[in-house]
Amino acid sequence: MAQQPSVAIVIPAYNEERYIGKCLASCLDQTSAPEEIIVVDNKSTDNTAAIVRRYQAENPHIDIQLIEQNDHQGIAPTRNQGFDHARSDIIARTDADSVIARDWVETIRRRFEDPDVDAASGPIGFHDMPLRGFLFWTDATLRGKVHKYAKNERFLIGANMAIRAQAWKSVRHLTQLDLEDRLHEDVDLALTLFKNDFEIAYEPGMVVAMSARRVESSPREFYRYVTRYTRTTDLHGVRSPAGYTAITTLLLLYFPFRTMRFFYDPDNLHFTSAKARDKLRAMRAGRRPVRWPGASRR
Repeated sequence: MAQQPSVAIVIPAYNEERYIGKCLASCLDQTSAPEEIIVVDNKSTDNTAAIVRRYQAENPHIDIQLIEQNDHQGIAPTRNQGFDHARSDIIARTDADSVIARDWVETIRRRFEDPDVDAASGPIGFHDMPLRGFLFWTDATLRGKVHKYAKNERFLIGANMAIRAQAWKSVRHLTQLDLEDRLHEDVDLALTLFKNDFEIAYEPGMVVAMSARRVESSPREFYRYVTRYTRTTDLHGVRSPAGYTAITTLLLLYFPFRTMRFFYDPDNLHFTSAKARDKLRAMRAGRRPVRWPGASRR
């Protein structure tokens, strides 16, 4: 029987003290342990690094690494440093606000036993929203159809992806550093791989739940974020009907999701009017309302 590939998990992080512990706990609670867990701290000013060090001390048998990326503020250079630092055959990546399924690493190992697969991605759910089952089913269904029918593109999602180290080394110099933070770095990587004849697989069993905190952005910020997709595809000269459909859907869902999240307590998993009461009190007092947990964002 062929030896299974080694796996490193890379987690870019910036001021993630609220989420990084849950993310690391899910990385440790795996049916097949990763060889490396690499947290790349990008100039955090909160307790992110201290929390990672606590997990290092509590789990000396696991190779948990904390490295810094202080040259540039941004997700692409932070991801790059983590990918470059990894020593494993497969580089898996998730976000600091995400929770990976217990069999995530096992599924990645199994998928990459196929020598034709150079990278892979899977469906995404939300761990801090209502209707979690329905939202996950919708995401999994749409991603599966896009992968099946899109002819001129493939996708990777940063919170749920894996790539062969050799494939990364082959295309690293072709990816965008994006110091202006205008692109989706995961879409850029996927299109770069696809244009250079690397195979990207969709693996429905590769499951991650992320935070929906993005919908707490202002309408302007949210619009700028979702339209990064077309800025990235335009840069690659790719016309993406799937991208336009996804952007339209996200913009239509923004206000309903924002409203649901405003009244939803992600810690206790139920709706509450406490957030609205806090905002009204703050308005009467002439001060800014308290930012509720989960409102911070990259």
